[in-house]
This record gives sequence, C-alpha cells and structure tokens, in this order.
Amino acid sequence: MTSRFQILDLVACSDRHQDRADAKAAKYGIKSMTIDEVFADPDIQLIVNLTPPLAHYEMIKRAILADKNVYTEKVLSVTYAQAKELIALARDHHVLIGSAPDTFLGAGIQSGKRAVDEGLIGQVTSAHVAVNRDMRHLYNPHSFTGKTGGGIGFDVGVYYLTALLSILGSVAEVGGLAENFHPDHRIEDPASPLFGDKFTVENENIMVGYLRFKNNVLGTLHFNSDAIWPEQPAVVLYGREGILALPDPNRFDGQVRLYEKGALNPIEIPQNFGYAKNARGLGAADLAWSIVNHRQPRASAEMAAHAIEILNGILAAAKSGQRQTMTSDFVIPKAMPIGYLGDYFGRSEEAALALKEE
Repeated sequence: MTSRFQILDLVACSDRHQDRADAKAAKYGIKSMTIDEVFADPDIQLIVNLTPPLAHYEMIKRAILADKNVYTEKVLSVTYAQAKELIALARDHHVLIGSAPDTFLGAGIQSGKRAVDEGLIGQVTSAHVAVNRDMRHLYNPHSFTGKTGGGIGFDVGVYYLTALLSILGSVAEVGGLAENFHPDHRIEDPASPLFGDKFTVENENIMVGYLRFKNNVLGTLHFNSDAIWPEQPAVVLYGREGILALPDPNRFDGQVRLYEKGALNPIEIPQNFGYAKNARGLGAADLAWSIVNHRQPRASAEMAAHAIEILNGILAAAKSGQRQTMTSDFVIPKAMPIGYLGDYFGRSEEAALALKEE
C-alpha cells in the first residue's frame, strides 16, 4: 500500500501491542498510533483491519461508529448475524465496508469470469472447488486458525468460495459435513519456545459441502487441512459447451484452461487484465476509489456476508443433517475492465479502478 496504489496514502499503523506498531511504523516511515487515536483522527478516512477474525466485529463496529470506512481481512465476521449488523450500521453512518478476499480481482479469476460471461462454455450447470493443506505443523496455542472463524473453510476455503460467488452469484441453499478428527495437538518443533506444549484445535479442519445457486447451478466444495502439502487447488466450472479450469484463487495470477466440446487438448485463455502479480491491497484500493467515485466496492461487504452465511450454513447442516436455506443476497461485482496491464500505452493498472461507471 505504500508504493503500489496512488489512491492510498498510508499514514499510520496501530496494534494492541504498541511496541509492534512502533517497529512497523519505523520500518515504513509512518506514524505509530494507539487504536483510540486512529478512531479519533478526523483526517483518516479508511482503516485496513488486519486483526484476527474473532476481533473483526468489535474493530469494524468501532470504526463505523467513528465514521471511518473499513477494508477488512477475511472473514468479515465469524457469524452472519454480526455481518448483517455491521452492514446495516455502515449504511446508517454512510460509510463503506469492503472485505477480503480480493484475489478474484486479479488477472486469473477475471479471465475466467470473462470466459463465462462471453459464453465460452455455454450454460454453466455445475462447479467444484477444492484445496488441501497440512496444518499439523502450523497450529499453535495462540493462532487464530485453531479458534472459531479460523477453520479451513473460513481461513482458506473462502478464497475459493468467493471466486465462485463473483462469477455465479448468490447461493439459495447449502448442505454438507464438517469434522475435526484430530483436535489434540502438540508443538513438535524443538526450535519453538512452545516445544512440547499440548493444545486443542477448536474448529473444523475438514469441510465438504454442496451448493445450489439461485441460477440453479449446482456446486461442491472440498476443504481439507488434515491432508498434505503441497496444495492441489481446484476451481472448475462445467458448462453445456465446455469446461473451464481456473487458477488458484489464493493468488492473483494463473492460467485459465478451456476444454471445448470435442477437443482433445485444452486451450489456454489469453489474459488481458491487470494485476497478474501479487497485488495485496487491491481490495483496499478499489474501496478507496469507490469512496471517490461514489460506487460500491467490488469486494463488497454484502458478498462477504453471503460467504459467511454459506460457511456457517454448512456447519449447521453438518450438525443437523438438514440443508440450510440462505437469506442473504448480493450484486455480482462488476468485472474489471480489460487492457489495463500496467504501462501498456500509458494505461496503468490502477486506472482500471479509477474509471467512473457510466
């Protein structure tokens, strides 16, 4: 954010541990402020919230009450009820909320979105997303990944779910299973000061589910952090005229492959979108341009809240054995404009964000 986006003027950072904020401020040449000072500063318009998921609701609510716009790390909150409250509160205070993941705005997923929108695979009939990890050596007693809102679906799977939502729209109903077959862990790294400590992971580490989108596309998801490295991510859209394999939504880049009816080999879809490299901060920049241009951010709070309702719906279905009806909705985010590849005939990548809607 300090160097890539013209719209963002990073002025300060804050942390509940002031010494950490002081160190980051010195590193990046910005001010170190307390959280109360950030909320009280009338010149600060946008707060980027990087706290753990269980702190999101409190921090975002305090920011809204201070009349600040907020872009937050995923997930927006750990429950849909909290997310719904925050959205209503933001409207009352005339501020905007945006939420990660924003990787769907990168060249990879945007190329896939364009292929679907232009009908290259015909009518989409089903979709599948999956990701695996081995968290056994990454869990620790203090990590949010072992707490509520930090399970595989919320921490990683939400990237894959959001990619689908950004292309296919809202989900009508969900079902599924979620398990934590091995909740007890021990720190095995002898270099760790916590070596030998035992602790319990409180959330799910396997989530499988099914989705019925409002457009009647059927989808499946498979998230497993009780597996192995390396990751073998999958995002596949099946249509009546072809199949589209999208790249890893945890990245901004990646190749899109089109399998056409009757063809023996896939076609690599050319990419003519910007942000084909690591573009962390893209969602915050898009939100800032939304403020300037009086539009809704692409990584909207409504889409993020819908993702939360879906993930919690799968957990509820896993407990009850009953499919869950979704109550939320959102507007499919406007596609990124093509051709803004950075220094291409003077068109910077950020110009794609700055364009005013007709």
